[in-house]
Amino acid sequence: MTEDLSPAERYAAARERAVEQATALAGFREMYEFGLDPFQIDACRALEAGKGVLVAAPTGSGKTIVGEFAVRLALLQGKKCFYTTPIKALSNQKYADLSKRYGADKVGLLTGDNSVNSDAPVVVMTTEVLRNMLYSGSQSLVNLGYVVMDEVHYLSDRFRGAVWEEVIIHLQESVTLVSLSATVSNAEEFGDWLDTVRGDTQVIVSEHRPVPLFQHVLAGRRMYDLFEEGEGRRKTVNPDLTRMARMEASRSYNPRDRRKGKMVREADRERERRQRSRIWTPGRPEVIDRLDAEGLLPAITFIFSRAACEAAVQQCLHAGLRLNDEDARARVREIVEERTAAIPDEDLHVLGYYEWLEGLERGIAAHHAGMLPTFKEVVEELFVRGLVRAVFATETLALGINMPARSVVLEKLVKWNGEQHADITPGEYTQLTGRAGRRGIDVEGHAVVLWQRAMSPEHLAGLAGTRTYPLRSSFKPSYNMAVNLVEQFGRHRSRELLETSFAQFQADKSVVGISRQVQKNEEGLEGYKASMTCHLGDFDEYARLRRDLKDRETELAKQGANQRRAAAAAALEKLKPGDVIHVPTGKYAGLALVLDPGIPAGRVNGHRGFEHQDGPRPLVLTAERQVKRLASMDFPVPVEALDRMRIPKSFNARSPQSRRDLASALRTKAGHIVPERHRKGRAAAADDREIARLRTELRAHPCHGCDEREDHARWAERYYRLRRDTVQLERRIEGRTNTIARTFDRIVALLTEMDYLRGDEVTQNGKRLARLYGELDLLASECLREGVWEGLSPAELAACVSALVFEARMADDALAPKLPSGKVKASLGEMVRIWGRLDALEEDFKINQAEGVGQREPDLGFAWAAYMWASDKGLDEVLREIEMPAGDFVRWCKQVIDVLGQIAAAAPREDSTVARNARKAVDQLLRGVVAYSSVG
Repeated sequence: MTEDLSPAERYAAARERAVEQATALAGFREMYEFGLDPFQIDACRALEAGKGVLVAAPTGSGKTIVGEFAVRLALLQGKKCFYTTPIKALSNQKYADLSKRYGADKVGLLTGDNSVNSDAPVVVMTTEVLRNMLYSGSQSLVNLGYVVMDEVHYLSDRFRGAVWEEVIIHLQESVTLVSLSATVSNAEEFGDWLDTVRGDTQVIVSEHRPVPLFQHVLAGRRMYDLFEEGEGRRKTVNPDLTRMARMEASRSYNPRDRRKGKMVREADRERERRQRSRIWTPGRPEVIDRLDAEGLLPAITFIFSRAACEAAVQQCLHAGLRLNDEDARARVREIVEERTAAIPDEDLHVLGYYEWLEGLERGIAAHHAGMLPTFKEVVEELFVRGLVRAVFATETLALGINMPARSVVLEKLVKWNGEQHADITPGEYTQLTGRAGRRGIDVEGHAVVLWQRAMSPEHLAGLAGTRTYPLRSSFKPSYNMAVNLVEQFGRHRSRELLETSFAQFQADKSVVGISRQVQKNEEGLEGYKASMTCHLGDFDEYARLRRDLKDRETELAKQGANQRRAAAAAALEKLKPGDVIHVPTGKYAGLALVLDPGIPAGRVNGHRGFEHQDGPRPLVLTAERQVKRLASMDFPVPVEALDRMRIPKSFNARSPQSRRDLASALRTKAGHIVPERHRKGRAAAADDREIARLRTELRAHPCHGCDEREDHARWAERYYRLRRDTVQLERRIEGRTNTIARTFDRIVALLTEMDYLRGDEVTQNGKRLARLYGELDLLASECLREGVWEGLSPAELAACVSALVFEARMADDALAPKLPSGKVKASLGEMVRIWGRLDALEEDFKINQAEGVGQREPDLGFAWAAYMWASDKGLDEVLREIEMPAGDFVRWCKQVIDVLGQIAAAAPREDSTVARNARKAVDQLLRGVVAYSSVG
């Protein structure tokens, strides 16, 4: 082909090749056996040209190549590169990859647990570590040239996302930022913001999956394609699936028809049986067996429950599934024994090691956050090596870890989001199915969804075909952030910096659209006003009378409801342990025995003003043997004791036998009592003078006699509704302008009141707070300030500090948590008292927990576990006492260790036992399973 070129063109092409060969990219490309994709080349060229880059591309497309090129550039230029990741597991994995490529002497690792070669030119770290470096002015930042932020879409995370924005805002201008993100639908918006705060940033978006993904639905014995090719390569939903869904929705046979006296033809019933014999949800062993037969293993099955993941493995074992041959089994055992050699035999038994090993040898495993980190790492290694071929995992596996499969199976399209069961979003579906298809191994990937009753193929197609995964900022100022900013930049400059956050950038952009809507509304209001004009008089005045009447009736109705609630609360306050009551409504309506009339000491689920806002919350035993703490909504009317019963001293609410015996005694004692029905009183509106006056004025108004009165009234109602909406929009505009800065101002005002700040000066108290990172930073600082932890032993201190980090996975406030006695109990009580004072202060300064700012109540649920473990108790005894998975136990211990380290650094040195005992507590916690788990 070059023969067809003129000499001048050949010369120009040769020069271009020579220039290309002289670039760092040319040498970098030779390090890889495969060619780079166009988006990778574009991003690397932009980096070499001195620009920052935002790369948004699907999972498994090779975004990290761009991050590795930044590492290469830093080494060539004699600069440092920090490679940040959101989770420690990913940091460990990246550290291993880069060490292998560039040598262990050039690569370091910094996480909350590990510090390896931290002065190396390339350091892999969690994002929080870099944030802490920036605030402390660490010397490690000298000569920093590049920062790679892997999985930058984590800034949407409502708990940790603010850290990503803090890093992006505070990095020196001389640092080139490489942002790697999953496919997001607003990459250009994010890129615009990066351009504003970091300078020249090139946005590179790739929608192309290197391994094509095929979508399927598995129903009964048949695997259906979700899509079929329509006209012009347009994908349409498989009509077989649509027909199957319709057929199931309109089933001919309904047993209720017979009760209604209708005859159901035998032919219909026979057809129904044939239809149902073809449509069912296959069992888990059946699914794995089917995938194996189709050559679609290895597979990851996502199940949104830890217990269900473990149950799935057991089901496959009981079904006799074996996915490994004898050679593979031997290799699995060899690897597992090598990786778990440090774990004592007695701990292995507690951790369910032998059942876990049996699954691994057969090529089957679970993967979830409740597992011991070492066990999770082994599963990941075996899966990558092809020695585990079926993994049942929770959605946490979809985040970050490099563990691709040929197929991904989704059991359901609904998951628990912490508050309710909700449909998974298109973004979550994309993230989960993105694991399917291994680059360089598989020709295609497969996403398989199991057929469920009432499934909508159109809804599934919408999930699979939508690429909406918008990046939404979760940035909120915190107390620690405020003192660190003021110390470095002063209040005025800090305020300006916060106004450059992505959160404010998005809020300001949204104001433009709202302003346009306000203008449209105002035009509509003029039209509505003209339509409500009446020839008999001022209809605006008449409509206002109607509205005032309606508002007064609504107000009286609310007052009545409040009075009924107050009466019900007053009745609850009179209850005593042993009172037999009738719960009038709700899930636990019926006969019940009061075990505790109030609120248990300690955690009350983290809700502000719980005791005062919700009133008493009695703990009861129902006649159906359930022990539950009821809420005010269960008592819409006052409740009275129907009878009294003695509660045995031996009664244990956790014991099914105790509950059964006492519930039986309750039914025997009071089962025959019929509670009195509550009679409603006369409505307040019937005797209200204001309502009578308004009705009189309404009838006397000229417009009341208009033939078109109701027509005018409809236009007036539209007018007032639109005007109300317009006022709300105007308030939103006002509320979104400078929102972050206003929150910062309120935080600064509170810290000034508490003597953490004096103008631009950070006091000694503030300097202590600057060293404490975490959700309860201010509470920890106040505990140090007031000497709450002085004189505590290391184990006692560990128990108290656990309340600063622990949060129960599920709201279960039926029973007060078990606590160590003596000093610990007193100190925890003092911590809760200090939190109450801070909570009241936050309310005074309008700092709102609902907006993600402020201090939640300390959770005492891990105090007993931390105390026992730091007191050298065995793993078996601790896990049996707290009924918690080993992985959760290790993770919470590591978080306690992290905060203890911060407290050791922040505690006063003179005449204080806290710093010394915090370091001892770290040593006492860092043993056994906690010590040999390399990932936290």
